[in-house]
Order: sequence, then C-alpha cells, then structure tokens
Amino acid sequence: MSNKSTPHINPHGVEIAETVLMPGDPLRAKFIAENYLENPVQFNEVRNILGFTGTFQGTPVSVMGSGMGMPSISIYAWELIHEFGVKKIIRIGSCGSLQENLDLYDIVVAQSASTDSNFLSQYNLPGTYAPTGSWKLISALIEQAKLQGVTPHVGNILSSDIFYNADETANARWARMGVLGVEMETAALYAIAAYSGIDALGLFTVSDNIITGEKTTAEERQTAFTTMMELALPLAGV
Repeated sequence: MSNKSTPHINPHGVEIAETVLMPGDPLRAKFIAENYLENPVQFNEVRNILGFTGTFQGTPVSVMGSGMGMPSISIYAWELIHEFGVKKIIRIGSCGSLQENLDLYDIVVAQSASTDSNFLSQYNLPGTYAPTGSWKLISALIEQAKLQGVTPHVGNILSSDIFYNADETANARWARMGVLGVEMETAALYAIAAYSGIDALGLFTVSDNIITGEKTTAEERQTAFTTMMELALPLAGV
C-alpha cells in the first residue's frame, strides 16, 4: 500500500488500478462505482474530483472524474500515469453530434481526435500531429459491442477548447470534414498517452445533436448512459 500523493490526487493509501475509466463528471464516477464495481473504495476527493477503486468481473478497475476541458484531464491523466502507474485510460463522456444521422444515445468511438487547441504545441513537433486512440482498445471495444448487439460509430471527433463559439460557422466546417461529434478532452488524453507509452480510448454517448437541436437532460447524462459504461468496463481485462 503506497502513501504517494500529488497536489490533485490523494489516495490515502488506496490502490489505483492500472485501468482507469474517466468520465468528466465526478458524480458519474460515483454512479459507476456504486452500480458496477464490486467493493468500491473511494481514493480521491481533492477538489471534489471523486475517484474509486473496485473490481469488475474480478479485474481491478478505477473510475475517476476528469473535470471539463483539456487542461483539466491532462493534469489528472499525467499524474495517474507518471505517479500512480496507470496503463490504460478510457474516457467515457458525452458528445454533441455533428452529423444528422447520429441519434441521441448512439455510441461514438474516437478513432482520432482533431482539435482547435494549442495543447499539442508543447511537443514541438515538426508538423501536425494526429492524436489517435489505442487500436488494442478500439478493436476490443468493437468486439465487445458485437457481443452486446451495439453498433458504434467509429471515426474522427473534435476536441474543442470552446463551448460557446463566437464563430457560428465552425461546427459546419468540421462536419463537412466528416467529424462525427464534438467534446472537450480526448485530443489531450491521446497525446499524453502516446507520449507516455500507454493505451487510451475515447468513448462517447451522443447527448445532443447540434444539427437537429435534439438534446438530453443533465440528469440523463449523469446516470442514463449505461450502454457506454457496459462497453467500457470489460476493457479493463484487455
């Protein structure tokens, strides 16, 4: 049992599993722990970013909120990897659909993550980097979806720094390039994972369709995205 801590994660000696599921909302982490994990123990409450460790089908797994945006998830992902030895991070979140044929509650898998953020500039690369998900996790997710009778949409998503965009034409231009949906964290997660040599995956439930105007409620986003959770949890054993 380790007494290691960081300014943002203080497990008080509770072990953090090598696989961590990261919803944006800490209350969604609490919901997953209470409803899906066996013998969950809370390992973090710093800044109300709740984290829990338990087991799923006999495999240790942790679940922890990431907060909103690339700066927030990058802090927690970096510390989980470099301070606590995490090997797999699976972001489970909501996204806004940029394609008319994506319905509410459809599952989206981020094969890659475009971004309007300056986050990637820190790596000082001699070109444009394409943040990409772990093929090991993507392929395992597809197999799990077949077992559950789910047909996910796999492709490029947008990780944006901007929720309320002054440029009202931006979404249409991303959609024209075939981008499936928009969220705010995955490009940073994929870049950190690649730089650190671990596996990462972004998995989403469509919470609203930006084209049609359909949307779910905040309560549904916290507790009703059960298909996504049930697809992600078995990946802890991959």
